[in-house]
Amino acid sequence: MQAWRVHRNGEPSEVMRLEEVGRPEPGEGQVLLKVRAANINFPDALLCRGHYQVTPPLPFTPGVEICGETEDGRRVIANPALPHGGLAEYVVADEAALLPAPEALDDAEAAALHIGYQTGWFGLHRRAHLQEGETLLVHAASGGVGSAAVQLGKAAGARVIGVVGGPDKAAVARELGCDVVLDRRSDDIVAGVKEATGGRGADVVYDPVGGDAYAKSAKCVAFEGRIVIVGFASGAIPSPALNHALVKNYSIVGLHWGLYNQRDPRAVLRCHETLTEYAAKGLIKPLISDRVAFADAADAVQRVADGSTTGRLVVLPEGAAA
Repeated sequence: MQAWRVHRNGEPSEVMRLEEVGRPEPGEGQVLLKVRAANINFPDALLCRGHYQVTPPLPFTPGVEICGETEDGRRVIANPALPHGGLAEYVVADEAALLPAPEALDDAEAAALHIGYQTGWFGLHRRAHLQEGETLLVHAASGGVGSAAVQLGKAAGARVIGVVGGPDKAAVARELGCDVVLDRRSDDIVAGVKEATGGRGADVVYDPVGGDAYAKSAKCVAFEGRIVIVGFASGAIPSPALNHALVKNYSIVGLHWGLYNQRDPRAVLRCHETLTEYAAKGLIKPLISDRVAFADAADAVQRVADGSTTGRLVVLPEGAAA
């Protein structure tokens, strides 16, 4: 089979190589899946760079999220078992963790449902306890992680303020349903949030960016607000001033969704059932900005690494319907 492999760490476009390799062999409790679509996540870029919290042995294949097909023809969502990632024709995955692909979503959309939407749901509901009528501030609102949070916030009955970088991304955020859109390149984010909330600030902040985004969030979070730390796409990990959190009476909560797979897998299944219901009702629908040919996978991972994309890039195997 063909697979994209990384033999040394570096930028994805430089270190990913398309090779002919043998199909991976399932271990105990694993199954072989044919890849129908592979969603590109920022962790794929971090894996290539050697900066992710998981460091598979070299050489490895990136791709942490797929829609696949079992040998008996079932369409499933899975997280491939590294080092045999999803940017390949076949993967292996833990059988107990397979989830049925929602009928309301096609292969590319199903491949983009799992990590981003599970992260959003756990972040907003389990960690921040978002309530109907509250104001949710989402950084990188037009990106893959942010767009999921916007849709989930709207589904929860929240008023959503989206922060983006540039007019094109602002247009995408508006189409997603953001009630207010702020451009970090031209708008004063703190003043904009306070103006939009009558001076109160955001009740919940969803931050997959870190760095300056976090610093601004701390200045416009509401009394008893909650800042959810999802990731550091900016590359800068902030150092929160805990005296500031004390004086303003807000919470800083972290979210590592992968831990739920280990500590509370039933919660992951319940969340998937909820997301499937949302998809059937049209409340959520992964934003697929580009369906990428398998031969162009390395370029797609680099585009995500560079932060130039909106929504999700999904790689389709040769012969798949675009």
